Amino acid sequence: MVRQTFDQQLARTRDDLLVMGDMVEEAIDQAVQALINRDVELAQQIIDNDEQINLALRNIQENCEVLIATQQPMATDLRFILAIYNIANELERTGDYAEGIARLAIRMADEPQLKPYIDIPRMTKKGCELLRGQLQAFVNHDMETARELARGDDEIDALYDQVYRELLFIMVQDPRTINWATHLLWVTHNLERIGDRTTNLGEQVVYMITGQIEELN
Repeated sequence: MVRQTFDQQLARTRDDLLVMGDMVEEAIDQAVQALINRDVELAQQIIDNDEQINLALRNIQENCEVLIATQQPMATDLRFILAIYNIANELERTGDYAEGIARLAIRMADEPQLKPYIDIPRMTKKGCELLRGQLQAFVNHDMETARELARGDDEIDALYDQVYRELLFIMVQDPRTINWATHLLWVTHNLERIGDRTTNLGEQVVYMITGQIEELN
């Protein structure tokens, strides 16, 4: 009976983590949509909703701490709880990047768009795919998928480098574009960091299964 209760508490905490992951993925996607569509109202909504992500983090952390303190889990169970705890932290930071993009969307709403938003949606789509995939790898205890997904961050890095070079060229050609281009560089930097966070999720999957800290990608 004690083990059954423990397993139920673990499952609820895991499910809370997956709900938090959905919240973060939605924030990323909507933040970029707010940027593209100059939707200040949507951007402000994302900023306001970030507190819900922070609250989800605190609840998950508290649940993990209670489980460790009251159940004294060993080996595999302990690593599972620690992985949840650490993944929640990574998700919260990812949510902060989405909030940062939303704030930039507000600042850029009245600025002229000097370059089509082609690579930014690609970076966003790939980042969300990696985030979703790593959370599924966590649920499935799938270490090989976690490693494979971590290599996918290279695609985001390549897109970031491409946008970076293009924006530098635009600024050199016309210094009047510096303000807009700088803001867009910050957007792409946040998206690049989101990719890095998904790699960290994969590292937590590997740790959960093997007990070893392995730097992926």
